Amino acid sequence: MQKLATAKLSSPEIAETECLLCGGSGWRDIVSGAERRVTRCDCFLESQVQQLLSSSHIPARYANCDFAGYKTEGSQTLATAKLVVERWATQYPVDRVGLLLIGPSGVGKTHLSVAAIKELIKKGVHCLFCDYRELLKQIQNCYNPSVQATELEVLQPVFETEVVFIDDIGAVKPSEWVWDTVSIILNTRYNNALTTIITSNFLDGPPRKAGMPAAQAVSTDDTLGDRLGERMRSRLFEMCRLVQVDGKDYRQRFRSSAIR
Repeated sequence: MQKLATAKLSSPEIAETECLLCGGSGWRDIVSGAERRVTRCDCFLESQVQQLLSSSHIPARYANCDFAGYKTEGSQTLATAKLVVERWATQYPVDRVGLLLIGPSGVGKTHLSVAAIKELIKKGVHCLFCDYRELLKQIQNCYNPSVQATELEVLQPVFETEVVFIDDIGAVKPSEWVWDTVSIILNTRYNNALTTIITSNFLDGPPRKAGMPAAQAVSTDDTLGDRLGERMRSRLFEMCRLVQVDGKDYRQRFRSSAIR
C-alpha cells in the first residue's frame, strides 16, 4: 500500500499529502545492483487518474458505474453487449473505432459507456462525457448576449478530446439547426480520427418520412435515420461499431422490487 505522510503548510487549516516513496516529486528510484534509474511513482499515476476523472465531467449519478456493477439479469443479449464493450475498452487504443450502443431506455447503455471511459482514464486517456440535450442547450445559450461563453469555447473540448461520449443522441426534436450542429461535431471528430462513443434509444434504420419536414414528423417509433438524417446515420457507422443493448428496463425492475 502506498505510504503517505501529512505535511503541514503555513496555514493550519490546509494540509497536503506527501508520498514517502517519492517525497512528492512524482518520481521514485529503482536500484538494481550498481544501476540506478527512476520511474513514475504510483502516487503520480493515481493523481493523474483523479484529475482525468474530474475533467471528464461524468455526472454524479454515474460516478460508481463500472463493469463489475453492470447486471445482465441472465440476459444473453446484455451479457454479450457487456463483453463487447469491456473487450473494446481493454484493447484501446489498438482499436480506435468508436462504439454506437442502441437499445431501449433503461437497459444500461450509459452505464456500460461510462464504465468504458473510466477504464480508458486508468490508462491516462483524456475522455469527456456529453449529454446530447445539455450540449445543444449550451450551444444555443451562446447566442444569448448575456452569456459570456462563445460557441467555439463550448465545442472545442468536444472537437479535441481524445475520446468523447455523447449520451442519448437523437433525444432532441430534429430541426435543420440540430442536424447542422450534430453534423459539425461528428464530421470534425471523424476527420480528426478521434474516437467517439454514442448511445441512442432509437432503433437503427433509414428515414421513413422522406420529403416531410423532420420537426413535423416526430413520433415515438422514429428510427435513428429519422432523428439524425441519413447522411449522419451513415457517418455514425463509419465512426462506430454497432452494439445492440436489448432487455427489460432496469429502472422499472428496480422500482417494482422496492415497492414489494
